[in-house]
Amino acid sequence: MSAPAVPPPETRWPPADPSASGPGSRSRSLRRAMGRAIGRTMGRTVGRTMAAAVAVLGLFSAAIVTRPASAADNPFQRGPNPTVASVAATRGTFATAQTSVPAGNGFGGGVVYYPTDTSQGTFGGVAIVPGYSALFADEEAWMGPWLASFGFVVIGIETNSRTDSADARGTELLAALDYLTQRSPVRDRVDPNRLSVVGHSAGGAGVLSALLRRPSLKAGVGLAPGSPVGNYDLYSDRVPTMFISGQRDTTVTQSYLNGLYSTLPATTPSAWVEITGVDHLFATRANTTEMRVLIPWLKIWVDNDTRYTQFLCPLADSTGISMYRDKCPYVPPGGSSPSPSASPSSTPSRSPSPSPSPSPSPSPSPSPSPSPSPSPSASPSLPPPGACVAEYRTMNSWPGGYQAMVTVTAGGTAVNGWTVRWTLGGGQTISQLWNGTLSTSGSAVTVKNASYNGSIPASGSATFGFLATGTPSTPSLTCTSP
Repeated sequence: MSAPAVPPPETRWPPADPSASGPGSRSRSLRRAMGRAIGRTMGRTVGRTMAAAVAVLGLFSAAIVTRPASAADNPFQRGPNPTVASVAATRGTFATAQTSVPAGNGFGGGVVYYPTDTSQGTFGGVAIVPGYSALFADEEAWMGPWLASFGFVVIGIETNSRTDSADARGTELLAALDYLTQRSPVRDRVDPNRLSVVGHSAGGAGVLSALLRRPSLKAGVGLAPGSPVGNYDLYSDRVPTMFISGQRDTTVTQSYLNGLYSTLPATTPSAWVEITGVDHLFATRANTTEMRVLIPWLKIWVDNDTRYTQFLCPLADSTGISMYRDKCPYVPPGGSSPSPSASPSSTPSRSPSPSPSPSPSPSPSPSPSPSPSPSPSASPSLPPPGACVAEYRTMNSWPGGYQAMVTVTAGGTAVNGWTVRWTLGGGQTISQLWNGTLSTSGSAVTVKNASYNGSIPASGSATFGFLATGTPSTPSLTCTSP
């Protein structure tokens, strides 16, 4: 900003009157007149300059207040603003390179994939481990350049032995992250405080083991994760955890994962995505369905990038996804929720099979079948202040059963606790429900909020989903708040 205008030196004060030789009245009058004229001129000049300065400051302040969020707000934000199409693309905007890693350093070697751009600072790190008896080079190598092109430094590892246990795979994941950040040729490109782990099958179980042992990790993704050591639980998991599974997986079944997922603490951010029509080996082949949920998960928790919450809260694209369970909103440390919104927590498939021990099957997976489109009922009108309204949607159906979701929306003021009631139709029975507490009396159904989703801000929403037998209908729901 320029300084207020100042008169040039020769006009700062009235020049001496060369004709004045003493205290003549004419000379004094002339000097007084000139002084008053110059004073008025300077006053107007300074006034106009100050007014202009104030206006400029006001515009500058407004620009600061109203400008959109940018990398200046989040030093870890990488890449342009995402869209549904860009998240589903097979490559992001970063050019990538790769370098081989020899065996040693606590794991069996591997490959590091990284963005070549050095102008944006460091990137978050991701370590990937394969399943039992598998090789990363054969099954998960497709993920390396894909993730790197979205702004991550990725190390895909081989295990010390192809028969290593799940816990050993967890140890190898942590060793790989230590190597990546401390000794690798690209260690100066990785932020050691923003690290995550991904694994398939027994490697997915290794992810869970690593999360429990190193709670400083920012995120973990288990791809059809098995159990690390027999009967296992995640009660002490504090790291944001995502499960991605296959609808037709008979190795790591939905029933088994449901039991494991339910042990995650209510306060730990988590999500579970089930891909339509695929078996245990879905993660061993390149597929956009997996990546369009995995990438936002890593972006939110590793990069603290709230631009990506829109893809999971609610699920922006449910194509090829048979079930989605969430704990929206997802707010990373230092972030803020863009807006409270409902997330479609569709229900599990109808016939979970028993859960054998996790081990990959060599058989190819069937082609994914198209995901059925939900059948929404009428949109709810905004309730009066302090009240809530419930909206019902049938998400999927089959002969003898269906899956549904209910969205609870607050009115003009926040609610603290909610209850939804309706009456089941003939032949309908609810067999499973989550994100709420179910009680029934004959055909009368009552669902109260869970411990973690009872408080809803004004105009915000929460969801619960359920699995039922019978033929789907569109019941009339009531919603009350204490």
